[in-house]
Amino acid sequence: MADALSPPDARRPGVPRSDAPRGDEGVVARALDWFGVDSDWERVPAGRDAYRRDLLLGAGFAVLAAVSIELGRSMGIFEEVSEPLWLVYLLGVVSTLPLAWRRRYPLVSLVLVYGSFLGIGLTIPSITVLMPMQVMYFVALFTAVAWARDRRAMLVVVSACVLVMFTWLVWMFAVQQGIEVLLEEFPTRADWPGVIDPYLANSVYQFIVNIAFFGGAVVAGQMQWNAARRRQQLTDQSVTIEKQAAALTDQAIVAERVRIARELHDVVAHHVSVIGIQAAAARRVLDRDPARAAEALLTIERESREGVAQMRNLVGTLRSVPDASGAGPSSGPDGASSRAPEPGLADLPALTAADDDGLDTTFRQVEEPAGAAADVPDPMGLSLYRTAQEAMANVRKHSTARSATVTLRVVRRPETHAGPQFEHGFAEVEVLDDGRPRHGTSGSGLGLLGIRERVATHQGMVEIGPRATGGYRVRVRLPLPAPGPGAAPMAPATLPARQAAAPAEALPAARTEVVG
Repeated sequence: MADALSPPDARRPGVPRSDAPRGDEGVVARALDWFGVDSDWERVPAGRDAYRRDLLLGAGFAVLAAVSIELGRSMGIFEEVSEPLWLVYLLGVVSTLPLAWRRRYPLVSLVLVYGSFLGIGLTIPSITVLMPMQVMYFVALFTAVAWARDRRAMLVVVSACVLVMFTWLVWMFAVQQGIEVLLEEFPTRADWPGVIDPYLANSVYQFIVNIAFFGGAVVAGQMQWNAARRRQQLTDQSVTIEKQAAALTDQAIVAERVRIARELHDVVAHHVSVIGIQAAAARRVLDRDPARAAEALLTIERESREGVAQMRNLVGTLRSVPDASGAGPSSGPDGASSRAPEPGLADLPALTAADDDGLDTTFRQVEEPAGAAADVPDPMGLSLYRTAQEAMANVRKHSTARSATVTLRVVRRPETHAGPQFEHGFAEVEVLDDGRPRHGTSGSGLGLLGIRERVATHQGMVEIGPRATGGYRVRVRLPLPAPGPGAAPMAPATLPARQAAAPAEALPAARTEVVG
């Protein structure tokens, strides 16, 4: 009955939870934990609607009490009652009124209901045996256990009420009335209708019935309280999960924006620097050497087209959204995907091949064993390519260098002296130039910051700074993942190829930055 009337539960705000099972494995400790003793969670009805329904419930029980008394009087139940009829009706109706506040004041309601039960039972016991009254006593006890906010006080009040009721029932049925009737009807053993003493059978029967009555109300009420607490815990957990999911989504969005900003910076810095240098060269030789001017203009055209294409691809990642079918990103106007493959290690030779700006560039690739560059993951290859691209753009914009060298090294052998992350080898790109910083061309530093961020995502090492022998160095070393099944074994560190694989000097400790 109470389940159908129970509204959503509320929890007192600002109160910490302490619903974890106790460490003590004793029976008493487990029972106290099951009853929610010392729990900070409180089950509170949700607003006025719940209290309004309780008022209606109390009024309904009052009507049922009046109707049941009239029906009982018509059946002759109150023939031996000497009290006036109006008092019978008054006591029956008034005893149901505490149910109107059963969830607002559950323990007070229980005490009033059972106090009236005890008083009526001592004066007009015929009222207490009516079925609506019995249901009312069950609901009052059930509500006290299911809705009491102070669980320790609930145990004390419920135990006291149950103990008083059992004492009264034992005295009422087993002593005052029951023994007199049984002695009159069954004075000797030969008069027993069964094999058990009628007095003993009556006592056991009354005990079982009342144990089921009171125990059922207590167990059912506590089970509903525990179920309400579990529902609140699940609600809290779902809210926490939603907040964490939203935080992770925001974090992913920020990370993607940072990545796109880094990509745009690298693309724009590289291509715009080449375009600026080629435009200046074309302006200087336009009158005296039209062929070289045309060649510089072709370079400008090529770089601008490539830069626009790469920026369109990056912007396409922002515009691409899942289509209605959920099959993937939306396509461009021509029906093709708006995103082209990202550059990688295979594009490094083309990056350093353009020397029309007067910068003599050289590309070197060292692999140990041969073909090891094919094992470099695509994200790592993109990071190495963007590092070389940013470094070459800085050489063209901020250096007086006339030559630069881009070296790619991919080594499949342990390099634990550089860090435990290099136990499966490394992929490294190094950009060296022979110039000095050009005055008045200092940049924002975002390009170098982007290089460090890329290295941090792969837990690699980075060295950026001037060389002792002149020039500038940008070197990035990223750890390779473990080789897949079927891959060739890594070369031992003692092979002579080690010197060939690392023509440049080792990363000096004073200028080595360990990232991640």
